[in-house]
Parts: sequence; structure tokens; C-alpha cells
Amino acid sequence: MRLQRTVLAGLYPSERAQIVRRNPVPDAVVREQAAAIVADVRDRGDAALQAANHRFGGGRPLQPRAEAPELAAALAGLDPALRAAIEDAAGRIRRFHEAQRPQDQEIETAPGVTVARRWSPLRRVGVYVPGGKAAYPSSVLMTVIPARVAGVESIAVVSPAGPDGTVQPVLLATAALLRVETIEIAGGAQAIAALAYGTGSIEPVDKIVGPG
Repeated sequence: MRLQRTVLAGLYPSERAQIVRRNPVPDAVVREQAAAIVADVRDRGDAALQAANHRFGGGRPLQPRAEAPELAAALAGLDPALRAAIEDAAGRIRRFHEAQRPQDQEIETAPGVTVARRWSPLRRVGVYVPGGKAAYPSSVLMTVIPARVAGVESIAVVSPAGPDGTVQPVLLATAALLRVETIEIAGGAQAIAALAYGTGSIEPVDKIVGPG
């Protein structure tokens, strides 16, 4: 298999723009459907969230959230070698982000005149973790840890269940390692909307992060 090599400097501006333009959802119909889901969750809250989970998948009707005992049980059942690898990765990620944490500054610009720059963490952040048939504990690590390092007070994690309604134990275990107390079981546009607008059972967040 040969890879096509393109030298951007040799292209016209219009050709470069066409190559670098990124549109993750080119289908306008998909955008419209996602917008309709978001609007419904914004207007009807939990009822719309559960209806979308039932229609499109990702929910767990009898247990719409995984709470501390379930997370702790997943951690207790985690393979020791896998746990050691996750803990090692967590330590490396934490050290990296601690080195990035900005420092407050205070400067006297004139006698008796002091100017300061203060860094304040967001109060509440939402984390979307892919789930279902695939498990990405790295997504938990690389989103929750920076928020912890920054001093975010409240972290809301959402992740979809698989077609059979189960949640990947490794995701639950990783969340437990990072002191996450609950995971809302939801996926897709409805989960993002729930974080953005709140649903009654889910408090809205100030920022949403996740892979992609």
C-alpha cells in the first residue's frame, strides 16, 4: 500500500483549505438528528435522556448510574497486572499535568500599584468516556486527572453501556481508582446534552471534555 504524499506549500490556498478542512459529521441529516436529540433533552430532561438511550442505545434502564459500591467491586475484581499498569499510567499523567499547572502572579507596576493574575479552576466539568463494545480506560485517565490537578470541585462522568446493558468493568475500576463516585450510564448526543443543560438528576457542567 502506497501513501499519497501532498506538499501543502505547492498548492493553491483553495486546495490547501479543502485538504485541511475538518468536518467530523458531513451528513447534514445526522447533524439535524443530533440537534433534535439535544433540544429534546434540554426541554424534557431525564425523560428525554432515557428515551434517547432506549432508542439509540447506551443506556441501562434499571440502573441509570453506576455508584460507588459497583465501582469498588469492579476495582476489587480487576486483574492485578492491569491495575498496576493503570496506576503507573495515572502517575505519569498526573506528573505531566502538575508540571503544566499555571502559577498565580503578582507584579508591582508602580510604587503602591500591584497587578495580579489569578488562576481559578472551573467548578464542575463533564467527562464523556466512550464505552459500549470498546473500553478506553485511557480516556478516563486523561480527562479526570487533569481536572483533579486543576482543582475542579465536581467531575461528572458519562459513559454508554453495551447493547446488552453492561458497562465495561475496566472503566468502572479506573474511575474508582481516581475517586470518581458515580458514572451516568448514557451515550451519544443525549449524554452530551445532559451534561450541557442538566436533566434534573444530572447537574449541568461548565465544560465538557472527552476524546475527539
